[in-house]
Amino acid sequence: MQIPIFTVDAFTNQPFSGNPAAVCLLENDLDEDLHQKIATEMNLSETAFIRKLRPGDDFTKSSCFGLRWFTPTNEVPLCGHATLASAAVLFHVKKNTNSVLTFVTLSGELKAKQVGDHIVLDLPAYSTYPQGNNISYSNDHVFLCLLQLLHQAAVGDLVVQDLRYSPDTKKFLVRLSDAYERSVLEELQVRAQRFLQVEKTGKVKGLILTLKGKSSGKDKGHDFYSRYFAPWYGVLEDPVTGSAHAVLSKYWSEQLGKKEMLAFQCSRRGGELKISLRDDGRVDIAGKSAVVFKGNLTF
Repeated sequence: MQIPIFTVDAFTNQPFSGNPAAVCLLENDLDEDLHQKIATEMNLSETAFIRKLRPGDDFTKSSCFGLRWFTPTNEVPLCGHATLASAAVLFHVKKNTNSVLTFVTLSGELKAKQVGDHIVLDLPAYSTYPQGNNISYSNDHVFLCLLQLLHQAAVGDLVVQDLRYSPDTKKFLVRLSDAYERSVLEELQVRAQRFLQVEKTGKVKGLILTLKGKSSGKDKGHDFYSRYFAPWYGVLEDPVTGSAHAVLSKYWSEQLGKKEMLAFQCSRRGGELKISLRDDGRVDIAGKSAVVFKGNLTF
């Protein structure tokens, strides 16, 4: 069997930066266990599988496809950067003729469109709820203590300005003090493997560190910064994460009082995301892409 496969760096136009995703084009149904085996073999934070929904569908002409995402260890319900990568393969490699592509996923229908040199993703926007000072979305004292232990494992003695939890995505958001510079977030040594020792309940599947942007100085222009860790999915640190920004977008929109924002994820590779909150409860997240590998899986 041969399967066309591509590697795309998402949320960047520079090869070897942003977040790499593998994208497989499935002409035919794939045995269920092979999805995970291929994702494990690729060993990237995500491997995406685009599948045809009906006989006669065509990667160059059809506008609607199935889409699934796998980490090296698990299938996940939402992945922004691998969705952007999938759209990039269809638009830029297969020269798909449609202006908008629709992906049928575990998170419902997601749309992608080209706007200039960006691909814009239509994603759900997720709410977060305060944690701390005896405030918890679930009034569960044990869970609140668990989150406190997680935040201490992540940032140690750094001053934290806000703690939030997103029950829809099982993501825990830790906002550092506004007094810190971007360099503090970038240089923080996070031992994400330790999170697995603290959280074993399954209630947390991702940890977001975030920091407000500065209105002056060399970093002027980015509204907020972040880093993202998901060891529960076999990803110690994800370079640039669309699904985390589906949470961050709504949080920072409320904090900053604005719907149009520019974000930067401060991983070693780094990546930039343009954000636009919509009135229908969804968010448009735009980024660039670079296709760096084209080939075939053969087995």
